[in-house]
Amino acid sequence: MSAIPHTASQASPMAAAPAAGQHGRMNETKQHEALWDLIKDTRFCMLSHRHADGTLHSHPLTTQNRELAEDGCLWFFVSKSSEVGQRLRQDGNVNLSYANPGKDTWVSVTGTARVLEDPEKKKELFNTFAKAWFPGGAEDPDLELVEVRIDEAEYWNVKENKLLQLLKMGKAAATGTRPKKMGEHHEVQFR
Repeated sequence: MSAIPHTASQASPMAAAPAAGQHGRMNETKQHEALWDLIKDTRFCMLSHRHADGTLHSHPLTTQNRELAEDGCLWFFVSKSSEVGQRLRQDGNVNLSYANPGKDTWVSVTGTARVLEDPEKKKELFNTFAKAWFPGGAEDPDLELVEVRIDEAEYWNVKENKLLQLLKMGKAAATGTRPKKMGEHHEVQFR
């Protein structure tokens, strides 16, 4: 059984169409910045990958980036003693899911992962929290570096406070209509 690909025509009613004159590089840059603003505040994600038999498996990881560079890559540390690096070498197609229910933000990233041995990048990204998992620091022999190059992302950001959300949903339920303007929903392309 194959999955039906997601296309822009399948976007939810919450999807915002670009305003006239707001397309091209500037809009793309703003969307990339908006995406990073949601990711950096969440930091933890579930990385999902496919096993050789086709089943999906997920692992919680911490995003190591301090910013999202123009190349659209997210960085992670994983343990060589875990299966993650081995699986990503077999099939690098991944999904990263970020959820911050307290702020009503959700991000889904589709990308391509690869495991790298880059001592300089490890040093650049290594921090105090990573030391809890890798006591040997950036040179820890168990530390593997994973780069996920973003192909596309989708995010939902409900900016209204909880009371306003409840009022909008209550009005929608009472009138039999869908709630309107419940935040932002965008699809962001990197390739």
